[in-house]
Amino acid sequence: MKYLLYQQRKVAYNVQGKGANALVFLHGFCEDSTIWDEWKDELVAAGYKVVCADLPGFGESELAQEASIEYYADTVQAVVQEAIGQNRFLLIGHSMGGYTALAFAEKYPEQLAGLGLFHSHPYADSEAKKEARQKSIRFVQEQGTALYVKQLISDLFAAAWARTNSFVVNRLIHKASTYAPQGIIDGLTAMMARPDRHGVLECANWPVLFIIGEEDKAIPAELSLAQTSLPATASVHILEKIGHMGMLEAPRKTRQIVREFAEYCFNGIVRSD
Repeated sequence: MKYLLYQQRKVAYNVQGKGANALVFLHGFCEDSTIWDEWKDELVAAGYKVVCADLPGFGESELAQEASIEYYADTVQAVVQEAIGQNRFLLIGHSMGGYTALAFAEKYPEQLAGLGLFHSHPYADSEAKKEARQKSIRFVQEQGTALYVKQLISDLFAAAWARTNSFVVNRLIHKASTYAPQGIIDGLTAMMARPDRHGVLECANWPVLFIIGEEDKAIPAELSLAQTSLPATASVHILEKIGHMGMLEAPRKTRQIVREFAEYCFNGIVRSD
């Protein structure tokens, strides 16, 4: 891992590959950059530079100075400047990482060659969702993280996949239970307060990738589908029998999708197979 200071807080990230074209990956809520560890090697082998960051309060990054998606996006900007410089890159975010990617795209659109929303969407929380997040905050404050992350992470996978891959699910639960309660509370607070950013997709002058899980219980299907008509140029993939964790549930398929999207963003290549 590499480290930098952003507003006197440590931010952890890693870089693999030496290619001229870079892909930056942002993990979701109660995850860290290691979620991509067994998934990204093919992209590195294909000649891309791959950058994965730990968002504040998760992995090896210290707590944020403020609990906001915009703050998370600014930490990503600090990582990008350190790891890539001024080169344009493809930014892909999973779930909360997608919210962060959208905030980044709103603030720094000129830096992007493309944007990928991996089981994510641009819309603000509904009132019911905000109430659920407040309930989760109270639970973590009173009970800690272990019971909370066990229920949260178990529900992220398609049921059939989770039954046959319990080791993977339990490994993620164990790791998430080690995160500081305040980091989880900050993440919930940041997601709850984020604004609607569907206008970012409407104004996008770069291609947008949507990876959607057919059995994703974390994101309502109507939101996943509604966003796909917003950008001028979109690549839409609906994964059958997949939940909210396509990088783990369907690693080969999702790697292929991202690799082909990257080829289009950087080289204008469209595969027909």
